[in-house]
Amino acid sequence: MFVREIAAPVSDLKGAGPTVAARLARLGVFSGADLLLLAPRDYEDRTARRLLSEFGSGVVNCRVTVVEHDWFGYGRMRTLKVWVEDENGTRAALVCFNRSFLERSYPVGAVLKLYGRFEYRFSELQSSSFDADPIADPDGAADAPDGVRPVYPLTEGLGQATVRKLAGRALSRWGIVDDEIPPSIRERRGLLRKADALRSLHAPLAPSDAAAARRTLAYEELFYLQVMIARRAAARRDVERPRSAPPDGLARALKERLSFELTPDQESAIAEIVADMSGPWPMARLLQGDVGSGKTLVAFFSALYAIAGGGQAALMAPTELLARQHADTAARLLEPLGVRLAYLSGNVADAARRPLLAALARGDVDLAVGTHALFSDDVAFKDLRLVVVDEQQRFGVLQRLAMGAKGRKPDMLMMTATPIPRTLALTAYGDLSVSTIKTMPAGRLPIITHLAKDGNEAKVYEFVRRELAAGRRAYFVYPLVDRSDKLALKDAEAMFARLSGDVFPEFRGGLIHARLPEETKRATMADFAAGRLSFVVATSVVEVGVDVPEATCMVIEHAERFGLAALHQLRGRVGRSSLQSYCFLVWSDRQGEGSASLSEDGKRRVLAMKATTDGFEIAEEDLRIRGPGEITGTTQAGALRLSFADPIRDADLLEAASIDAVGLLKSDPGLVGQEGSIVRAVIERASPFSERTAATG
Repeated sequence: MFVREIAAPVSDLKGAGPTVAARLARLGVFSGADLLLLAPRDYEDRTARRLLSEFGSGVVNCRVTVVEHDWFGYGRMRTLKVWVEDENGTRAALVCFNRSFLERSYPVGAVLKLYGRFEYRFSELQSSSFDADPIADPDGAADAPDGVRPVYPLTEGLGQATVRKLAGRALSRWGIVDDEIPPSIRERRGLLRKADALRSLHAPLAPSDAAAARRTLAYEELFYLQVMIARRAAARRDVERPRSAPPDGLARALKERLSFELTPDQESAIAEIVADMSGPWPMARLLQGDVGSGKTLVAFFSALYAIAGGGQAALMAPTELLARQHADTAARLLEPLGVRLAYLSGNVADAARRPLLAALARGDVDLAVGTHALFSDDVAFKDLRLVVVDEQQRFGVLQRLAMGAKGRKPDMLMMTATPIPRTLALTAYGDLSVSTIKTMPAGRLPIITHLAKDGNEAKVYEFVRRELAAGRRAYFVYPLVDRSDKLALKDAEAMFARLSGDVFPEFRGGLIHARLPEETKRATMADFAAGRLSFVVATSVVEVGVDVPEATCMVIEHAERFGLAALHQLRGRVGRSSLQSYCFLVWSDRQGEGSASLSEDGKRRVLAMKATTDGFEIAEEDLRIRGPGEITGTTQAGALRLSFADPIRDADLLEAASIDAVGLLKSDPGLVGQEGSIVRAVIERASPFSERTAATG
């Protein structure tokens, strides 16, 4: 079976007319391949018989007789109640909301096959969620078992019966497909043949069949992702370049100027980066480390090696606030070494921009620091050797590609303060080498985190007052810039007025949020860093890049509204010196009109923050809460779209798929990517790791 055949539109199937096809499209089902790979969200095991009296042990599955019809309510709310009785005489009510037509389908005396969940409500055993099919010959032999029925994801106007019927027709028409995984791998990993996997996915005879099908298809998804990632890594090695160890004179000069020793992890990361820069292929390395662990300094050392070798380096940051801070730090550390610096953002005026661009093109700038403006079309470098992308998860792969295109295959160093869990590292970042900084600079104390319920924040304010009186500084962070009519949440503008006028009138504060002009934000943060402001009221604009050693208090109100990674980043704005620092998470279960109360995920986030300050543990918990599709970041060019695999649950399959994909490509690259690959066809259309998208990575 070839891709072009199973790529036929699903409307080719009987029963999938324009209306049904449009509804299937909402589920991402357009072709035969899509329908064959539509993963059921659950299964109904109708092989196990269970009487009404056994409802507490699970789903009822038995033969019943209709004994009575009843009605309750009035007018349009009038609802049918069908009373049934099983072979032991146990009675129960089938509550038929908006299904009054079932009075004719289930006449008194009819014998039904009943499947549904029951509970005691209003002093009677009842169910409003059930399947009941009339038995044509109730006096005949015992009913044949119903087997295991798939439960598909649905959309408005699309029922289970329709999808089951169409999936069965798709199996009959397209279910005889070629195997995609080589036999040696399939046998070693205990996988099903593709045709058997599809049959057991949609028509399993037992729950174990469905589990085996899901495992096979999950492996295939992960296998093809790993193949594409391995190809992406191999593409960087298609042309070898003669290289040698870069001169270390500038790096040694910087180390001598520092008033402190590098941590062992910083030393190790620098050594790994220098080894990559000395190798025959362009570097592609991810530098991950907790907030405040010293990644930026490692990046500066890396830039010095590129500059000492006669090239240029660029450091790109996601916000102007962070980029300016990097530029200021670089000026303080690197300019005394003779490094020529330039700063570029979208707010640099044309009069200053033109000579800056000319200097970059001539090679008169050694290190350019800036925002996404660095990869604008009119920016050209004479000899760009190293690109450093800070908070890389905030950039899309196309943006990173544009930066890399500014040079002749420059080395790429991507940095993140959101540690990458190993399961995600093998998927989204599997083609990168990884350096990790876990040790913190000497003298740092763990941040103490407290939880406070909304309404008890007066105690938090009093604690902060004592810190401010001692000359320390504080952040107050809110989820909204200004008041919302729909959400009963505090906002930064209103709270700035309250904190300045009522709570801390003796101290001077500042306000910063994304709607303010960049120059205003920069001036406010400069005043805060210099001690002219005692506290700053902000939104999450201060999440990254703000480094004020005297800041010891971070107060996050409505903490349940922030993601776990954002909470950890915000907490990392304090604790950047030898002073004891504190983080207060003020949470509320009053979410406003039309909103749910505090969610279970919200509780898990604030409790995880209370339990640990380890960014790696928090990253793992974040992955468990949000799943792999979200944690890659909304600015990525796509997120993981896996129908069957879960990198956490299927960590063993992920490891196996990675080993097998790399081994197969080494032995015979032509074996992978056969024309008959259904999984490959779907992944290439939907996944960011397809060949057409992965090439930009």
